[in-house]
Amino acid sequence: MDGVLVDSEEYIRRAGIEMFNEKGYKVSPDDFLPFTGMGENRYLGGVAEKHNIQFNLEADKARTYEIYADLVRGKLDPLAGVHQFIAICRERGLKLAVASSADPVKVNINLDEIGLERSLFGAIVTGLDIEHKKPAPDIFLKAAECLEVSPECCLVVEDAISGVASGKAAGTKVLALTTSFSQEELSGADWITSTLATASNEVLDW
Repeated sequence: MDGVLVDSEEYIRRAGIEMFNEKGYKVSPDDFLPFTGMGENRYLGGVAEKHNIQFNLEADKARTYEIYADLVRGKLDPLAGVHQFIAICRERGLKLAVASSADPVKVNINLDEIGLERSLFGAIVTGLDIEHKKPAPDIFLKAAECLEVSPECCLVVEDAISGVASGKAAGTKVLALTTSFSQEELSGADWITSTLATASNEVLDW
């Protein structure tokens, strides 16, 4: 979702910084980068560990999402090519799933803000549905299971290094978008492009 359907990293990072500020700690935007794509448990928890901040997972995460919801209201747009790519997939009869390490509250906020109906997707898998987060393959294996398809028949679209590793570990093909990391950092993917708008026909024809 993040970095694929919508670019919300700036806002969740700002929300995390503000949450830690409320607790009396100053953290930097760069502190969050190693934990991008791993879900808010690790995204926030990793920064807390780095700075030895006492971290209450449920309470601090809930407060971060409250701040996030206020920050993004009316400000999120789908990334280039998102609606067109989804429309092409549906025209071809392909099954679609959202597989996000984020919690359902954030997934729902983002989908609503960018105008994507949940009915477009055969499954929505979130960080609460799995035990092991990316780079473990669990989330994409779960999505494939929900869609009743083999992982080998699936294409994962990712923007994060951990997500590319997760997709490959699950046995899927991976299309990487350079919205968050460089082409070199995403070199483990099968295809790499800047946005879904520039994804080649080869990606859906394989």
